[in-house]
Amino acid sequence: MIPVSLDPRALNLGLAGHGPAALRRWQLIAEGGAMQAQCFADAPDAALQASAGEACRLGLPDEETLSRLDVLWIVGMPDDEAAALAQRARRHKILVNVEDRREHCTFHNAAEVRRGALLLTVSTDGRSPGLAQRIRGFLAQTFGPEWGERLEMIGNQRDEWRRGGDDLPVLAAKTETFLQQNGWLAELTPHRK
Repeated sequence: MIPVSLDPRALNLGLAGHGPAALRRWQLIAEGGAMQAQCFADAPDAALQASAGEACRLGLPDEETLSRLDVLWIVGMPDDEAAALAQRARRHKILVNVEDRREHCTFHNAAEVRRGALLLTVSTDGRSPGLAQRIRGFLAQTFGPEWGERLEMIGNQRDEWRRGGDDLPVLAAKTETFLQQNGWLAELTPHRK
């Protein structure tokens, strides 16, 4: 696997499906900043419709709609329908994820912890989602909500250093000093047994 972070402002994102798993995935997509994403549901439930709002489209994406998408998540659909939609999407060169069906995916979702703009992820290449979720829980406990504010502080400080003309090695050194002065990572020690 090649880890990447997608900028939802630069891509056309879609979700097709229904049910609780589709709702969870839609919420994660929205939390990632995908304000223009579209939600396609042939049998939408009230919770998914409420969460997606005006982005909810009745029915699955047709060929014209697929031709405009860059990334598509398929969630909560019967296997045969999901496989057929994934195949159609791949013909349009769309990155596709069919939840819990590795054979139909061109990418996998990482387990994630969000703290403001800080995104921590865990991936097992789809081999053990349970392990990924367990590690995600550990990260969530280790990096609490305060890390969103911490990132903003250090990000603002870095912007100031850059305006002053500091190059990357100097920025890295100043970042390390800033972290040490604030004691932010001092409480973390390697986990070994």
